[in-house]
Amino acid sequence: MRKYRKILRNRKARIERRLDSRKRWSDQPKPMLSASNIHYEISSRSEAITCGGIGAIHQMVGKIGLAEEIDRSLHLLKVHLPYHESDHVLNISYNTLMGGRTLEDIELRRQDAAFLSALGAQRIPDPTTAGDFTRRFKHPDQVETLMDCINVSRQVVWEQTGQTPFGFALIDADGTLAPTSGRCKQGMEYSYTGIWGYHPLIVSLANTGEVLSLVNRPGCAVSHDGAAEKIDEAIALVSPYAKRICVRGDTAFSLTEHFDRWSDEVDFVFGMDAHEKLVGIAKGPAKARLEAAKTQAEVPGSDPGKRQAEECQRPDCP
Repeated sequence: MRKYRKILRNRKARIERRLDSRKRWSDQPKPMLSASNIHYEISSRSEAITCGGIGAIHQMVGKIGLAEEIDRSLHLLKVHLPYHESDHVLNISYNTLMGGRTLEDIELRRQDAAFLSALGAQRIPDPTTAGDFTRRFKHPDQVETLMDCINVSRQVVWEQTGQTPFGFALIDADGTLAPTSGRCKQGMEYSYTGIWGYHPLIVSLANTGEVLSLVNRPGCAVSHDGAAEKIDEAIALVSPYAKRICVRGDTAFSLTEHFDRWSDEVDFVFGMDAHEKLVGIAKGPAKARLEAAKTQAEVPGSDPGKRQAEECQRPDCP
């Protein structure tokens, strides 16, 4: 480990010297990109992958028991020839982590022997098989089960950091527009901005950036659709690991019918639409104080500055 740290430290120092902005350059006779004699060598034994961290992530998945939890709770396949539910879920997840944008990008991973070796896999599902697996989620409860599996493993991580890893937990609720290039995808609609796609609800933990819950909705859905239920679930999930919780959201999440119930458990900060009546209520106390100050100033002998000067003439005045 010390040897690796030294190598990385030396490499970092060398690149910093090459990129040092304090170096003063003279007028260069040649372009900076001037390589002309590049050699390529292929090793018969050594292999490399573009995303070296995938091995560490897979080890973490094994340590927290995520794959086992998925196979134990999520049942979409009658037989496993040869893949399990966890193989499909991790295959799609790793494809995204390595920069894949579509299921077709999985084929790049399938053709990468070093990637397969890093995961200890002889093979991984191809894009067509991965797409077939996603279509097996026929009911929302099955998606909820998968998210519950992730949250169970998430709690394992939190428990390892201490009894209350979050002194002050911040839960954010928001909707985001997700455009898509597809033409026949189920549930697609036009959003209020004219974007063709979806409007998923995302409830996240701001402390770590973790997505606690995600609900896919048509593009025409309002931001707060189904938010109260997901906020309740997020509060229940985080409560055992936080001393204090604050829920945040914009004006769309000011669900006043839930304020009394939420105030018994958590703090919350929501925006409020500036309706005329609400603005009047907010300005009321300030206007009353201003009128009182004007009335007091009009009464003879009620000048605050004069009264303060008279009081300061007393012997006990500092």
